[in-house]
Amino acid sequence: MELIVTARSKFQEDTEYTGLNGHGLHASVEITGGTGSAKQPFQAMVRITNLSSTTWSGVIHVELPFAKVNPRFFLPAFMYGRNRGEAPQNVPNEFPRLREGNPSRPSSPWWMVRSDRLSHPAALVYDSGKVVGLCASPYFVSKSGVKFQWKPELEGGEFYQYGGYTCSLAKGTVGYTLGYENAPFLFIKSRLVKERAPLDENCFELAASESVEFTLDLYEYDAESELGINAALEAVYYRYHQQPRLGSDIRTAAADLSKAVYQYAWLPEERSYSTFVFEDKETGGYRYNKIISISWTDGLPVAVPVLMAALRLGDEPMRQQAISCIQNIIENSLNPASGLPYEAYQDGKWSINGWWFDGMRTPGHSAYLCAQALFYIIKAYEFEKRLSNILHDDWMVFVKKVLLVLEKSKNSDDEYPAILSERTGAGLEYDSFSGTWCMAAMAYYSWLTGDRTHLDSLKRSEMHYYETYVKRMECYGAPLDADKAVDSEGILAYIKAVRYLHALTGDDQYLDHMRDAINYEFTFKFAYNSPVKVPPLSTIGWSSCGGSVTSVANPHIHPMSSNLVDELHYFVQQRNDLYVRQRMLDTIGWGCQTYNRYDREFDHGKKGWMSERYCHSEGLVTETYSDGSPASTWFCLMPWASGSIIEGLVGDYWEANVR
Repeated sequence: MELIVTARSKFQEDTEYTGLNGHGLHASVEITGGTGSAKQPFQAMVRITNLSSTTWSGVIHVELPFAKVNPRFFLPAFMYGRNRGEAPQNVPNEFPRLREGNPSRPSSPWWMVRSDRLSHPAALVYDSGKVVGLCASPYFVSKSGVKFQWKPELEGGEFYQYGGYTCSLAKGTVGYTLGYENAPFLFIKSRLVKERAPLDENCFELAASESVEFTLDLYEYDAESELGINAALEAVYYRYHQQPRLGSDIRTAAADLSKAVYQYAWLPEERSYSTFVFEDKETGGYRYNKIISISWTDGLPVAVPVLMAALRLGDEPMRQQAISCIQNIIENSLNPASGLPYEAYQDGKWSINGWWFDGMRTPGHSAYLCAQALFYIIKAYEFEKRLSNILHDDWMVFVKKVLLVLEKSKNSDDEYPAILSERTGAGLEYDSFSGTWCMAAMAYYSWLTGDRTHLDSLKRSEMHYYETYVKRMECYGAPLDADKAVDSEGILAYIKAVRYLHALTGDDQYLDHMRDAINYEFTFKFAYNSPVKVPPLSTIGWSSCGGSVTSVANPHIHPMSSNLVDELHYFVQQRNDLYVRQRMLDTIGWGCQTYNRYDREFDHGKKGWMSERYCHSEGLVTETYSDGSPASTWFCLMPWASGSIIEGLVGDYWEANVR
């Protein structure tokens, strides 16, 4: 396999990468061993030498070309296919897109990015029945003046410099860099984008006559679809995996998190939980951001995990609080015109006008919010019945009524809508993965009640979502604030849906599809612990491994995927899959160390507090301390984030593993 090596010097006036001769550098490449398969990649031993008498500083770029026909690139947590570069890009939220030619921002025919924006240190491409790509150390360390690649098994050595990864639709290459660039743009979040920065702290240096050696794993193997990349990523995981730092035990973490939400976030007048809770330094009390919704960032994804924790811990006041929130939504949120629940509540009024409303293309009810709410009501019903022997029949009457409206709204592809009419409940907008929450709620309801009326319809919908989105490793259209960027949120609903379809039917096809969808989620989940350099994450030893990046538009780590623990546990019980089991344990371990285990562990808040935004990469930092210095997390309690961790800890996994 041929490699192309170029460089850009810190002192160049232009931004071009040119041959090494003009930089006084020399490269030697030796391909040794391997077959190119996922488990036995080719080994490329690369040595770069500075032949000049002065120090060289810049970025060195190693590219692997492939036979380009119709490539789909995969840089995990950063690039999926072309990040929908084929779709219209005139939207307020920007994210990196690949597009041929000379497109305007935010599209480009090539991208360069620092390695810690990727969840796994690999750049892969699927084209014409073949996976091609490379894997290399995400950063370099130095010891006794010698620079070498980091590996988990290596002890000692001081962090030296991040590497980078690249992809080029124009040239047909994937690449790896010593030093890095975020180019042509740096996406800090969907509405904060910076131009390409000068080469400075991102440079790799070689002193006069100094050499550096490194290894690239090179892949080239046949695959039937984009799903073929997952074999390589599984091998990359095992090569670079680190455990999350030791956190609380499961019982302690569940108690800390749920009690903090119970004590600090409850709004008795609204019978709901605050979406944000801030410390008020002037009064010594707390401030609340009351952007209340029935689900997705508030409402039932908070109340139901708190209810589950209360049942596990035997805390009756906490249980009653959570039930009050659930009951309020069931009794008061329904829009009689559409037959769907209003998603937002403000100033005593229910409406569709939540905080996300002005970012939508089409006004109406959100299938994501409505159906996710139903799923959590069913879960509350199941846990109350199972652990308290109490039946809330009115809850299931509400669920069935709304499910029938959603079921009627499917289009001829058997896809549920993303947006439904406030006036009639009819589907208005499709082409979105958010409708999988409708499928998840119906599958859960069918399994719990034994009502198989809609099973055939569910099967057709599942096949549509699998073939259109999951099989292509490109799921988009779940979070309402991401303008249909590729995301990790929607896959959670799909995985829950196929779990219950398998439980209903016993058909192994659903386990196969579940594994493919789990693999997609794992592409967003960090395999190793990125060396964060910004406090508080840098000072407490916080771990990125086990946490998942939210989307290619909002690329921080957040805890939503922790609500998947029960589904991973279910899958492992069916298939005894050691890889899925290990990544499930990463998820649990990450959750048990990512909140305040004592007051102000994360430089804010009380014991049990946690936020949603963890900036594993310095390129994501927006928060600041009071003195203006950067901070790598938000300083607030966000109950939905706590709820995601709680749900994963106190569900079925608890029964099997916690005494």
